[in-house]
Amino acid sequence: MLKRRAARTAGFTLIELMVTIVLLGILLALGFPSMMTWVQNAKVRTVSDSLQNGLRLAQTEALRRSRQTVFSLTNSTSPDTSLTAVANGRNWSINTVQLLTDETAQFVESGVLSSVGSDVQITGPASVCFNSLGRLIANPGTGLPSGASCTAAAATYIVSSSRSDRPLRVLVSLGGQVRMCDPARSLSTSADGCP
Repeated sequence: MLKRRAARTAGFTLIELMVTIVLLGILLALGFPSMMTWVQNAKVRTVSDSLQNGLRLAQTEALRRSRQTVFSLTNSTSPDTSLTAVANGRNWSINTVQLLTDETAQFVESGVLSSVGSDVQITGPASVCFNSLGRLIANPGTGLPSGASCTAAAATYIVSSSRSDRPLRVLVSLGGQVRMCDPARSLSTSADGCP
């Protein structure tokens, strides 16, 4: 006589399930710090991109309008009505410069830097002026927004975070070239390296 075995149902035992969960927890604990650093590096990159795009737009508007424009960092949430340029601002604004008494300064566009990178710091000049040829120009305050003052020197913005290991720079040359670079890399060995 043959005895029938009880059919085993397919699935995991409790021990197999617990071992799998423990291994998953260990892998997550090992990968979490590097994942957080990666997220912070992405925030720094996003803020740098926004800053670079704003500077390029200011230069383009100076060429297009054949007028001096000013790119300003600001903490104002409505720079079209009230604008005060400040270093390490949370937003950016582009305005034309009033050079003659019969012309008016015009608000061009603004952008946000803080919505993505709430703990990202920007170090650099509060404002940069472009002439009608798209080059940097000195303007001590004639027709500029409150707090703005431009020098004709090349501008360097450093974008960093306390929890990031990859700060970035946005450089504006005297000729008006705007580029983002990584200070950890050399220009001689990498196209995105800093000079």
